[in-house]
Amino acid sequence: MDGTQLVKGVLDLAVLAVVAREDGYGYDVVRRLRAAGLEEVGDASVYGTLRRLYSAGALTSYVVPSDEGPHRKYYGINAQGRTVLETQGKTWAAFAQTMDGLLDQAGVRS
Repeated sequence: MDGTQLVKGVLDLAVLAVVAREDGYGYDVVRRLRAAGLEEVGDASVYGTLRRLYSAGALTSYVVPSDEGPHRKYYGINAQGRTVLETQGKTWAAFAQTMDGLLDQAGVRS
């Protein structure tokens, strides 16, 4: 199975989870997602997701000057984003539990 398709399906949830822990700028969010095990995540996908979540009202943003280049736009989660995170998190947990059960029944889980 192509992991990139799975990542696309849960990228909103993953990005919200990362910025819920700590605000971050685009590449920082990419780096943290990859460090968490989502190596397939693309830079452009994350940047687009951050912009879309911001436009949807789930994230706040602010600019921080940088001594080493252009200013960085940081994103943080707000109350609406936390609600989305909680709702999508419950949906994901139920889906994962269902898949775990199916895989157990098929005898393919270790």
